[in-house]
Amino acid sequence: MDDFRDIGFAKLDMNRTDRTGQSETVFGPGKTPEQLAAILETFRRAGTRVLATKCSPEQAAEVAARGIPATYDPVSRLTRADWGEKPILKGTIAVCTGGTADIPVAEEAAGTAEFFGAAVERHYDVGVAGLHRLLSKVESLRRADAVIAVAGMEGALGSVIAGLVKAPVVAVPTSVGYGASLAGLAPLLAMLNSCAEGLSVVNIDNGFGAAVSACRMLRIAERRQA
Repeated sequence: MDDFRDIGFAKLDMNRTDRTGQSETVFGPGKTPEQLAAILETFRRAGTRVLATKCSPEQAAEVAARGIPATYDPVSRLTRADWGEKPILKGTIAVCTGGTADIPVAEEAAGTAEFFGAAVERHYDVGVAGLHRLLSKVESLRRADAVIAVAGMEGALGSVIAGLVKAPVVAVPTSVGYGASLAGLAPLLAMLNSCAEGLSVVNIDNGFGAAVSACRMLRIAERRQA
């Protein structure tokens, strides 16, 4: 089988699932609506599930106009093409946000994890500015097999959670915050400099990357239990 499908403006990875356990993902920005629709149609014809991230409403409208059976969520900006057999991962990923403004990035993480077969629990607006909100969710967080902590501003949420749970924590800095947050650079550096153990950090607003990491953690644990 070919490793990729050349459609002129893109070379599509058709066998990623066989190599990595997770189907192909397409980054929406920089592609015209017509290009994104053509990419999804190619995967549809091959029966390959595909996820598109950071998609615009214009791209989603073109996909719908062509009759491609994909769903678009305007909050997460994910376009999910769920045709074919959906994977199922054992375990639960908890997705938390510092504030309501972090929800779009958190929903990208949650939607991605669900697309790749994980069960997701959402705990939103539990930032450290009102620590009692987070503490009310501790028992639920401790039952999760992985935690994704999404926060802007000073980015402290991931450090606090990592000090409370046994599961691995993936921290996602967001571009939410006032001027000195530097569009997410301040929480990124705070997370990278955390003294909490078991905390991994992805790039600014990269909910997708956090979900992929968490799903691979579940997959490894599942393989070891088999």
